[in-house]
Amino acid sequence: MNKRTRNAVLIVIIPIFSLLLIFYFFFVKKGYKSEIVISADIDSIEAAEPEKRLYGIPVDSFYVEYGRISKNQNLSEILDGYNLPDGAFDQILKKSEDIFDLRKIRYGNKYTVFLSIDTLYEVRYFVYEHTPVDYIIIDLTDSITIEARKKEFNIVTRAATGTINSSLWNAIKDKNLKPELAMELSEIFAWTIDFFELQVGDSFKVIYDELYIDTISAGLGEIHTAYFRHAQKDFYAIPFMQDSVESYYDLDGNSLRRVFLKAPLRYSRISSKYSPSRLHPILKIRRPHYGIDYSAPVGTPVQTIGDGKVIKIAYDNEAGRMIKIRHNSVYTTAYLHLSRVNRGIKTGVYVKQGDIIGYVGSSGLSTGPHLDFRFYKNNRPVDPLKVEAPPVEPVKEQNKQAFDSVKTVTIKRLLSY
Repeated sequence: MNKRTRNAVLIVIIPIFSLLLIFYFFFVKKGYKSEIVISADIDSIEAAEPEKRLYGIPVDSFYVEYGRISKNQNLSEILDGYNLPDGAFDQILKKSEDIFDLRKIRYGNKYTVFLSIDTLYEVRYFVYEHTPVDYIIIDLTDSITIEARKKEFNIVTRAATGTINSSLWNAIKDKNLKPELAMELSEIFAWTIDFFELQVGDSFKVIYDELYIDTISAGLGEIHTAYFRHAQKDFYAIPFMQDSVESYYDLDGNSLRRVFLKAPLRYSRISSKYSPSRLHPILKIRRPHYGIDYSAPVGTPVQTIGDGKVIKIAYDNEAGRMIKIRHNSVYTTAYLHLSRVNRGIKTGVYVKQGDIIGYVGSSGLSTGPHLDFRFYKNNRPVDPLKVEAPPVEPVKEQNKQAFDSVKTVTIKRLLSY
């Protein structure tokens, strides 16, 4: 083969060989590798991205529409736009009777409709949010079922401190904390601290849980512990489980819960104290005032300070509408100038500590809305602010060691903030 012929052959063979190499690497060898990698990628994606769900329903399986209840709109009007099968709405109303009154849906509340992704767009689920937490789910996938459910919470543990300049409520507000925290603290220390007598410079610490649904706060959860510095004295709330019930105790293991609450109202002010001789604001004569006047708006709930039996409900020209409760053979309390008595409260019924028995008013001889609260010991009036009520059962001897351990850990947590 001469040189010219050999060159001609090479000119033909080299391109063909090059094409074969390209085909091998890109369509055979590389393609085989790509298949393995893609398969691995799919597996990892499936493991890293679980199925998206809303109210427990897989979102990708449906066409989802969102809306809000319009003014004067009812559920029938909403569902009519989705072509429910004949008789379906009647079944929904019937099955919801013992779960939720669907006539009470609220203007402005959210609802979500899950529709089939075929051409029919049939309703499969309807969800109505009654509160930020509670929702009703109507399942129409098979036979109609209705459930009342609650959203799952995310819990964030927080700590807060504050100093009293005027009131606990204002101290909480000044720190941009949730107002419910003031109510919780007043509940915990209700039997040991008179929140109407807080002093400037009093302070508090509290460790608590805040509940979130998505990124929206849904209120307070558990109060883990709290501390109050009041009138140069330290008050601790140590949580401890005894006899399957968790309560708060002081450092000595005495329950913070007393036989009587310190006051029958929340967040009010004392306008007149117990006095053996007071100038009556209307009669303009001096005479004893055997109670504590709490100034509060009409309709403010009045709670009984302890367990007992209602022994009298009456209307008097001076006392106005009043309730009297006997707590035991020694103590009795009275609540005067009420605007009305709470439903179910009548002579002879037994009430529990904290029960709402009536509402602040200005009935009888009164210059304005307030509660005249009276305390009797052995049928004689005594100053309610000076009554020392004994605590309920303390930590039992066999539980002292466990309580001391909890107390040590709790105090360390408080001191760390």
